[in-house]
Amino acid sequence: MIGWFVIGSRQTLKNIANGLALVVVFPCAAMTIVARHFGRHRDELFNFWAHVFALAPGLPGMYLRRAFYRLTLDNCATDFFMGFGAIFTHRHVQVERDVYVGPYALIGAATLRRGCLIGSRVSIVSGRNMHELQPDGTWGPAKAGNLRPVEVGEHAWIGEASTILSDIGRGTMVGAGSVVAAPVPPGVMVAGNPARFVRVLQPPANRAAAPVEKVYAGGLRSVD
Repeated sequence: MIGWFVIGSRQTLKNIANGLALVVVFPCAAMTIVARHFGRHRDELFNFWAHVFALAPGLPGMYLRRAFYRLTLDNCATDFFMGFGAIFTHRHVQVERDVYVGPYALIGAATLRRGCLIGSRVSIVSGRNMHELQPDGTWGPAKAGNLRPVEVGEHAWIGEASTILSDIGRGTMVGAGSVVAAPVPPGVMVAGNPARFVRVLQPPANRAAAPVEKVYAGGLRSVD
């Protein structure tokens, strides 16, 4: 009985904190929504407030970041963690339940599936073709038309300081500091620059199963 009371009290406090955070960020979110539909520089206000809330410290800061993104992203769950200094650089993001985004992560257009873990200082780029080489040999500015959301599968784990330019499969692990430029299938570990296949990931109960051959999208074949 006492346990249920404690759990209920914690959930009530979380709901109150979420509600207060929504009230605080609502004017800021409303400005970005108006600018999105009527302003010339549609992303400037979004980026401004994203930077402001990124620097809000402690647990209150996390609630403020989450509330702001719930009101401004394409789709955003009510229960995910957004660390200090972490920023969504585009509003074209979908965040599902139980996602963890570590401190100082930079995430462009993306779909973050349920329970995925994004380590600190990870960069998720909005696809591989945001900039084009111009006839004069210079690189042009990013074009919204070239934006392609990167999908991180359910319960995938992206290690610290990795750079992600392509989709990550369900349950896959990306080693710290890796650069992923090609799609990675579910249930494997990759690491390095460029990221290479390391091994098949199997739950403890399945490790005694027969060897399984996998082909990483980059072309490296291995048997684990």
